[in-house]
Amino acid sequence: MKIVVVGKGGREHALVRALAESPGRPEMFCFPGSDAIFQLAQPVPADGLESLVGWMKENDIGLCVAGEESYLVKGEGLANLCERAGIPCWGPHLQSAQLEASKEFAKTFLERHNIPTAKAVACATLDETVAAIGGKYPTVLKFDGLAAGKGVAVCLTEPEATAFLDEVFAQNRFGPGRVLVEDFLTGPEISIFAAIVDDHYLIFTPARDYKRLGEADAGPNTGGMGAVASRRLIPAELLTEIERGIVGPTVSGLRKDNLPYRGFLYFGLMLTPEGPKVIEYNCRFGDPECQAVMPLVKGDLASFCLAGAKGELEPGLISFDEGWSVCVVLASAGYPETSRSGDVISGLDAVETARIYHAGTKRKGQGEWETNGGRVLALVARGETRDEAVTNAHAATDLVSFAGMQRRRDIGICNFED
Repeated sequence: MKIVVVGKGGREHALVRALAESPGRPEMFCFPGSDAIFQLAQPVPADGLESLVGWMKENDIGLCVAGEESYLVKGEGLANLCERAGIPCWGPHLQSAQLEASKEFAKTFLERHNIPTAKAVACATLDETVAAIGGKYPTVLKFDGLAAGKGVAVCLTEPEATAFLDEVFAQNRFGPGRVLVEDFLTGPEISIFAAIVDDHYLIFTPARDYKRLGEADAGPNTGGMGAVASRRLIPAELLTEIERGIVGPTVSGLRKDNLPYRGFLYFGLMLTPEGPKVIEYNCRFGDPECQAVMPLVKGDLASFCLAGAKGELEPGLISFDEGWSVCVVLASAGYPETSRSGDVISGLDAVETARIYHAGTKRKGQGEWETNGGRVLALVARGETRDEAVTNAHAATDLVSFAGMQRRRDIGICNFED
């Protein structure tokens, strides 16, 4: 089987590797890809969605796997174009991907189907937003569109809110879009992933990511500085509650609203004193949670995704390791406000007990790797216990370095309840 993965980051590197390790050893391709991904997959000579789908059709690609969210909502949508070309696609249609592309769309969906979430007001202007906040802090502000994981601000004070709103309305950092003013929720967060095929679903291994740049969740928000994953991350009875109150009703809501869905769906949840509530949906695997979860997936992921893309959920094709996985992200100097490229990375060859996923790197000829973005690398290690996985991941990370490198040394160490 020939498979194309669409995307270029650390998540796609993890997906390509997991799919490539399937028993059938599929022939892997990637668009737009990266130097690291192209060590596992062949590049696709395309310059956009239309030419990508045309190339896939001409080259008898058997499965397209959507990694990066932006392609799901570009133009007519990746999945929609694939369907028209007769190519099975593991990723939702354009209209369904609005659950991620528009936070206002997602909020109205949640409210319509009585799925627990924070109350929110959508605002079109700065004045409307300030009025909706009404001087009440803390508050949560969310840019309505895609923002590469940086469109949400948890504002404890008025100056924090003012700074974020200046980015949105004055600097136009994320482009045109409305802002949701949302009630502030308290409690630990959890990431739940489900493979959805029409009205059937399978829940993957839960994970928790670490969004703040600094240890103990200090500093600015980022796209994610690490993650921990395990079937034992939360009690079984809590996962059952989440399935019954959130995952199941979401799948039913998609069907009721005629929103076709075949692919991964991410549920970002807050475990509040009143119970689990949805913070956000992502219409793909999380990043860096994907890097933590994929090493725990056993079996034939390629055949699982192909069957799902064709309308059959086949849970017997895969299983999940009952141990733990810890992912530590290494970021470049200046991240998240800026990023620095061109710093030589050393120590990669010394890592033997962890997986290395490249997010923002490039290769100098056939030799050294260097930084080429904000989040540079993710090092992932497994263990039968949480402590073992933490020790393995941080020991491997200690071997890697580059000028200006930023990392958190508490990834996986904080208790879940912290």
